[in-house]
Amino acid sequence: MYFIENLKDGDHVSGVYFCKNKQMLTGKSKKPYCSLTLQDKTGTLDAKIWDFTGGIEDFENLDFIFVEGDITTYNGNLQCALRRVRVADEGEYVLKDYLPVSAKDNDQMYAELCAMIDSVKEPHLQALLKNILVEDERVVKAFRRHSAAKSVHHSFIGGLLEHTVSVTKLCDFYSKLYPFLNRDLLLSAAMLHDIGKLWEISDFPANDYTDDGQLLGHIVMGYELIGKRIALIPDFPKKTASELRHCILAHHGEYEFGSPKKPELVEAMALHMADNTDAKIETFIEALDAQKANNDWLGFNRFLDANIRRTTPSQQ
Repeated sequence: MYFIENLKDGDHVSGVYFCKNKQMLTGKSKKPYCSLTLQDKTGTLDAKIWDFTGGIEDFENLDFIFVEGDITTYNGNLQCALRRVRVADEGEYVLKDYLPVSAKDNDQMYAELCAMIDSVKEPHLQALLKNILVEDERVVKAFRRHSAAKSVHHSFIGGLLEHTVSVTKLCDFYSKLYPFLNRDLLLSAAMLHDIGKLWEISDFPANDYTDDGQLLGHIVMGYELIGKRIALIPDFPKKTASELRHCILAHHGEYEFGSPKKPELVEAMALHMADNTDAKIETFIEALDAQKANNDWLGFNRFLDANIRRTTPSQQ
């Protein structure tokens, strides 16, 4: 594969790229042409289809496409004139070459999640967790692949699993530091707090808000799913069900952050703190990683509401 960052004027391109954008346009001569933005993990490339005869097959925006073409320079930027295009077969590409993927091992993270489910002693809560996160193959597949956000934090493949495991580990730590906490309730809420994001945000490569995501949001959809699954478990304690669902409703902490309820249980407060801690630290890390060469002030970050800077390295 020819990674975009390595391409230069005069190169012949032959390989699979992600079609980030596709537009049908009309030139000055009234002849139609197609303008594309090709993407891989190293960047994007402007591409054009001037002639639709021959090897140009049907494809859509957000498809992975196999292309052949030639690189030229136009107005100081590289551009690829495509002569062949077709939709790529699934086995012709690896997602991590084109889209952001968690740096952590997905199998290891899911094994950690399953171990934490097994550590929950309350049988009804454990049954609920297994019903959703172990036995439901469609949910498990989506949960392991999904992002945790469109852009703010953990907005990569495997991001939802990574965020959930981190929040659950923080909650487990809280339960040891503060034995007063109901560990089974807190860890169950941590593992399910963002389950609604499976329906709030579309799958990659789009990774954008769905209609239900805009109209309802992940808190409401997660609350609804948990209520439906609780109804399938015989003799699920009513108070435990209410306390768990309260934790889900209150995990954003404040009304202005989209929380339908403020935390009224100590476990709900602990979950909110763990969720906010992991989200804010990951946001900070991603902002620093985006400007690795800059050791000065990085400017104002609207998600952190502060001007941020990299910490001075420790002197050994």
